[in-house]
Amino acid sequence: MTAHPSQPGSASAGSAGAGVPPLVLISGPEQVLADRALASTMTLLRDSDPEVEVIKLYAASYEPGSLAVHTSPSLFGGSKAVVVHDLDEASDELQTDVLALLAAPADDVTLVLAHKGGNRGKKVLDTAKKAHARVIDCPAIKTDRDKTGFVTNEFRSKRRKITPEAIRALLEAVGKDVSELAAACAQLIADTEGLVDDAVVERYHGGKVDASGFRVADAAIAGQAGEALRLLRHAIASGVDPVPIVAVLASQLRQVVKVGSASRGLRSAEVAKQLGMAPWQVDRARQTARGWDPQALGRSIQAVAAADFDVKGGGRDPVYAVERAILTIATERQGRTA
Repeated sequence: MTAHPSQPGSASAGSAGAGVPPLVLISGPEQVLADRALASTMTLLRDSDPEVEVIKLYAASYEPGSLAVHTSPSLFGGSKAVVVHDLDEASDELQTDVLALLAAPADDVTLVLAHKGGNRGKKVLDTAKKAHARVIDCPAIKTDRDKTGFVTNEFRSKRRKITPEAIRALLEAVGKDVSELAAACAQLIADTEGLVDDAVVERYHGGKVDASGFRVADAAIAGQAGEALRLLRHAIASGVDPVPIVAVLASQLRQVVKVGSASRGLRSAEVAKQLGMAPWQVDRARQTARGWDPQALGRSIQAVAAADFDVKGGGRDPVYAVERAILTIATERQGRTA
């Protein structure tokens, strides 16, 4: 049986069913989802037995035979929950001990296995699945499309709504780290009422948004050289490194190229699925593409590539390198030769 979060980021991950089976497998690399799945499982166990004994074992410090010791019957009785963390890093001894327990499950013991992915421990995973473990999938949340779905469902799970523009602003402000993104969603849900729009996000995270490479890139690609340089200087003064700003410039330009090359006549959602983007990104790139010709885009991409080389050690002044790239992009957008 596989239990999925309703979407990546659902707070109810792993809560399907009235109770917890003797074997649970939390599988996948996204730590935020894995932590929630484990917490949900523990809550269900304690709801059915407040006195359950919870034992945590870690692959890095595992001593052979420990699992058998912890799962052996207690003189005082009572149920146990044994959580094996980092099974993907398990030694041969730990894997052998887990396989032995799967072959002969202990009474009154719930075994929870946590595996972040990869081939190590695969035999244990396959055996657990054949033993009808409840599998809770925790897939990676990497792309903006993934993160858009994550934010949407964070709000949906609390019966709240957030606009696409607000999601974009939130991703620009705190979207690099999923745990920080989850915390930002929780704060907005707790501290606000009704629909969350971009003005609300600006109020809570405006400083971060203003200092982000996204605002710099938006202004440059729109041909607003002065505004882009102002935002760049504010970002640098706020401690933002030039490297990620150049990375955002490159990413935004690539999105314009990708969307411009996508099949015409398709809806934004169809193009987003084809390109691994969020629909709002497709809409923005389509709007941006209207003011560009292929040659100007090509020259702008070359300018960003040169800036990327300079900010990573190839040039003497990283900030000047970014400024030059911004001026090139802005003037190309305006139809003039840089």
